[in-house]
Amino acid sequence: MGCSGKSLGLPPVNHLRGHAPLSPPHDGAGGRRLSFYDAAVRRIALSLSSCLWKMADGILYTYPENWRAFKALIAAQYSGSKLRLQSGPPHFIFGQTNRSAGFLQKFPLGKVPAFEGDDGFCIFESNAIAHYVANDALRGATKEEAALVLQWVSFADSDIIPPASTWVFPTLGIMQYNKQATEHAKEEVKKVLGVLNEYLKTRTFLVGERVTLADITVVCSLLWLYKQVLDPSFRQPYTNMNRWFITCINQPQFKAILGEVKLCEKMAQFDAKKFAEMQPKKEKAPKEPKEPKPQEKKEKKEEKKKSAPEEELDACEEVLSSEPKAKDPFAHLPKSSFILDEFKRKYSNEDTLSVALPHFWEHFDKEGWSIWYGEYRYPTELTLTFMSCNLISGMFQRLDKLRKNAFASVILFGANNESSISGIWVFRGHELAFPMSADWQVDYESYSWRKLDADSEECRTMVKEYFTWEGEFKHVGKTFNQGKIFK
Repeated sequence: MGCSGKSLGLPPVNHLRGHAPLSPPHDGAGGRRLSFYDAAVRRIALSLSSCLWKMADGILYTYPENWRAFKALIAAQYSGSKLRLQSGPPHFIFGQTNRSAGFLQKFPLGKVPAFEGDDGFCIFESNAIAHYVANDALRGATKEEAALVLQWVSFADSDIIPPASTWVFPTLGIMQYNKQATEHAKEEVKKVLGVLNEYLKTRTFLVGERVTLADITVVCSLLWLYKQVLDPSFRQPYTNMNRWFITCINQPQFKAILGEVKLCEKMAQFDAKKFAEMQPKKEKAPKEPKEPKPQEKKEKKEEKKKSAPEEELDACEEVLSSEPKAKDPFAHLPKSSFILDEFKRKYSNEDTLSVALPHFWEHFDKEGWSIWYGEYRYPTELTLTFMSCNLISGMFQRLDKLRKNAFASVILFGANNESSISGIWVFRGHELAFPMSADWQVDYESYSWRKLDADSEECRTMVKEYFTWEGEFKHVGKTFNQGKIFK
């Protein structure tokens, strides 16, 4: 790299490695070390570390304006790593390039951002990439500082991103609005901002006296909050955090990637029209051609008859064609007066306690529907809370075809390594729905299930607590962490 101690006006590197230790300077009154000596040596070592560090040059694949990719790009601005960004045609088309065989061979999950080094080293996950392209100063100069950096990086992922996404994504039109979830997310964001504000009362940066990966990661995680929803009145109480955020985004290395960040002036709201426009459009069925004249129709029928014997089904197609079409598992049930979609609309768009819950009990058909309590059987296997949340989300995704006949509120209680999962489910009919279809049986055996008496006080209390995400939850014994709705 052409960077040496000599070019910096410093002693040769091997002196610092212990071959010929530098003798600390003394004053003339008894041999006391000068107070600035240790700090000076430390600065020299960090400078040399930056120069001797092997640059992590390579390609960063992502889509445009991906805040997760910003972390690595800003880190590279500090470390000097040269990242060649591929975020658009012709080199990278999100949804196509990252699904190609060549890309999946390097990055099996097809996730971006993804980094491919000039030396062939490949890595995905934004925090790992940022760590790799950074230098020692960004990672934390001491063991303690490195641990603190990791603490704040983890804090951003587990405590900032979930509520920020729930609040911000609907305003961008990329997620349906849920009033209950959004209000809860706002409270969680307030809690997070309060923690940061108190911590930064006596600090310029999160770790040490200079920018580290902690600052880079947390700033990027807060970016959309500051741009979309943290209007002046909402952010006003958090003066220390605001000062830190503005200090960071005005650093040249941040500005080179983020440009001028315009802070929110008016809190963005959910736009139903924008959300509808963002949804994938269904292709219209092609118009049927006009009926041919009888003579042409007859000729086509004859041609079809002649060509039919030429098409032979292979063994697989024969088996598939002989299988009966999947039947609706709920088709045998009589019509119910309880319209689930109507309740879901109330729950998503209006206050849960004053509107949605009264509507539920007023219209609930206990003859045609049932209420169940499900609890995860293996709480000791639950570790990090974000992984436990992924467990719930994965189950919901695999139950997509059940949505028309079910509703659920599933909650994660507790904290990392001491959590539990349980929820309230509403099903069409009086049988547990999962065994009715092979597609629904992947996860349900990991839970214990109990049907509740819809007229009991226990059922009423649990429905209220799980639907509002508030209450004592006496049967759980842990505090509410976060919840997910199946609807």
